[in-house]
Amino acid sequence: MAKLSASDYEYRRAEKSVSSVNYHFVFVPKRRKAVLVNEIAMRLQEIIFELVKEHGWRLIALEVMPDHVHMFINSPPHESPSQIAKWVKGRASNILRKEYPQLKKLPTLWSPSYFVATTGQVSTDVIRKYIENQTSK
Repeated sequence: MAKLSASDYEYRRAEKSVSSVNYHFVFVPKRRKAVLVNEIAMRLQEIIFELVKEHGWRLIALEVMPDHVHMFINSPPHESPSQIAKWVKGRASNILRKEYPQLKKLPTLWSPSYFVATTGQVSTDVIRKYIENQTSK
């Protein structure tokens, strides 16, 4: 995975909000089959790049391994992790299974589950300590 740059930590500014919402996703092909190789892996990256551009996400890191994908993005706060996973897995499955018929041997391209974790500019401990040290005025 690529290292984070200063621009990865910039806040996303909208009319009524300022946010920093980063998600680390892991997607796994059905039965953890090592099918994300060669042209399929490259095409999957292209599909993800298209979605990043379409939705205005910021791609922090992307790694396609033969049996799983790591995607680290910054997204607008109105897009939920479940929506993002659905868009990526749905579009990738549709396109890849049309373009690469060998993927139709699997009942579906992706496992129905996924991993997601949030990250931010400060750690959970820093936020917890900040809240604990607040006093009522």
